[in-house]
Amino acid sequence: MNHKNHNQHNPHSDMNMKMDHSAHENHSEHQGYNPAGKQASSGTGKHTGHSTEMFKKRFYISLLLTVPVLALSPLIQHFLNFSLTFAGDKYLLFLISSVVFFYGGWPFLDGAKNEIKSKTIGMMTLISLAISVAYFYSFAVVFGLAGEIFFWELATLIDIMLLGHWIEMKSVMGASMALEKLSALIPDKAHLLRGKDAIEINTGELKDGDIILVKPGEKIPTDGIVADGESFVNESMLTGESKPVSKAKGGKVIGGSINEDGSLQIEVRGVGSNSYLSKVINLVKQAQASKSKTQALADKAAFWLAIVAILAGVITFFSWFFIGGNIAFAIERAATVLVIACPHALGLAIPLVAAISTTLSAQNGLLIRNRTAFENARKISTIVFDKTGTLTKGSFGVKDIFSFNNEYAENEILRLFAGLDKNSEHPIAKAIVKTAKDKNVFLPEVDKFRAIKGKGAEGIIEGKKISVASPGYVKEFGLNIPENLKDTEGTIVFLVISVQGKNILAGAINLTDTVREESFEAIKILKREGIKTWMLTGDNENSAKSVSDAIGLDGYFAGVLPDQKQEKIKELQSKGEFVAMVGDGINDAPALAQANVGIAIGSGTDVAAETADIILINSNPKDISSLILFGKATYRKMIQNLAWATGYNVFAIPLAAGALAGYGILLSLAAGAVLMSLSTIAVAINAKLLKVKRN
Repeated sequence: MNHKNHNQHNPHSDMNMKMDHSAHENHSEHQGYNPAGKQASSGTGKHTGHSTEMFKKRFYISLLLTVPVLALSPLIQHFLNFSLTFAGDKYLLFLISSVVFFYGGWPFLDGAKNEIKSKTIGMMTLISLAISVAYFYSFAVVFGLAGEIFFWELATLIDIMLLGHWIEMKSVMGASMALEKLSALIPDKAHLLRGKDAIEINTGELKDGDIILVKPGEKIPTDGIVADGESFVNESMLTGESKPVSKAKGGKVIGGSINEDGSLQIEVRGVGSNSYLSKVINLVKQAQASKSKTQALADKAAFWLAIVAILAGVITFFSWFFIGGNIAFAIERAATVLVIACPHALGLAIPLVAAISTTLSAQNGLLIRNRTAFENARKISTIVFDKTGTLTKGSFGVKDIFSFNNEYAENEILRLFAGLDKNSEHPIAKAIVKTAKDKNVFLPEVDKFRAIKGKGAEGIIEGKKISVASPGYVKEFGLNIPENLKDTEGTIVFLVISVQGKNILAGAINLTDTVREESFEAIKILKREGIKTWMLTGDNENSAKSVSDAIGLDGYFAGVLPDQKQEKIKELQSKGEFVAMVGDGINDAPALAQANVGIAIGSGTDVAAETADIILINSNPKDISSLILFGKATYRKMIQNLAWATGYNVFAIPLAAGALAGYGILLSLAAGAVLMSLSTIAVAINAKLLKVKRN
């Protein structure tokens, strides 16, 4: 059984490396904003087709029109002790206020229409109700109804709401603009090599297989493989790795990183939507567009808060109307309740934190594919590490070569091993081939090569079937491992030769892998957080115990084949543990899928580890602790924002309704709008304070 709900992950769609700025400006929403440009079904009001510039323009024009509205309002004249009366002044006041209502208030009126149409009553509906009640009641007074006009309150309310939304949208846009900054890392031009000449062309014209020249100090225009040259490359803006990374022939480079001190010739690999940066941006967009349980809860709360606000407004109106009979005062109290209780802050509390956290994590080499799993990182009680390449460097060295048959000397054992392994990409195979080449051993040709997942490989060499076998696979040949090798420290692989239906255990190679220095500190940090640490490995008991004891793990599973890893995760879960699995995202796929949180580490520029919830670009195990601490910090921000957004209304609604009127404390419509806007801005500022702490 899978213990988490995976979000559907669609294949990466084609996209330009340069992101269109207007696509961000004219985004479809900012409540539940996601830079993917998709409409999240938030329970709060949405600004369909609105931009920061639109709110800015409407604010300034409305503010300008508010000056004559204030000057013509009798209450303001009385308060400031001046008089400005003339024939038809109330009609001019009505005319100017009408422009403010329909022009300045249009985003809210249009938003309310969309909310009602989609049955997601929220902020826009409440604001529209407040300004509409104030406007149409004042309209009736101007044309004969006995009462007071609310034109100056209406104008100032609209001004404050426009200003608040403009400021808030700038905060929301900041999360999106971080993605645009990532795409801006790609230079516009590249030096294409044609023969000995370097021709400057547009980066977008590059194709896979092209050779480009990157000079010292220049940005690398595309992903690729170093074809010639050596240099240090700064990848900090892309992966969070602070130290420059050494690159030589055959090394992978990422488009957007900075070449520091040497010239590099790079073969282009991965352009357009296939580039690392495009895939990262796409993953971030998908994560921001996805919804977690926390987001769904906030949406539901925002919807019900809007319903409560409408009911509170109705109750407030009738209460004051029956108490004092003053319809104008009752309308003002009801409208103030509607404005101050807008679920704006509540609707922004989760989406803005989600957008900021996803972008921040991507900039630090932590790619979130499943937001629910990321938020659940705070619940992790046990982390299970795959040993090779995670806790250890994954760079094996040949320690011993054993021959079990007089017909096959150690050099011959190495020759046959390396001959078969030259077709494999496994780190162990690469280490054996490297040792053979270093010793100038001639490698034979191989026919019918076949890799056997988790067990080894086989092929035909010089007419004989040769198999490279793990200890567990050796038993399937009906052979026994020599007693002296059963408890040997290291990773042992065996050579089986099959001749005329008879299997011969010809020899073995023992390889050692070095524990990463960062592993020691990573385990200390995790233990400090109260998290238990385990290791999975195919190595024998002695080898596994040696690594486990060295770095201070709580336990280990030795001699585990890839298809058995999932069962070990289930075993821990059956004991009540909330388990994170850390592996390479390929051989550990079933275990990653089974774990409550699946983390693929050391995937480099391959960000398509489909079964992982979170992908760590670097191979540093300390990134695991950074991820968990950041997940906890993100969840804390969400809870803080939710607590503020809901707690604020507990005090604000009674205050707006006039609960303290007997003490001479009454909030005007404008004051209610200011409080509501300030609560929203407070939520935005709190979200912006979120930071990734690198260990």
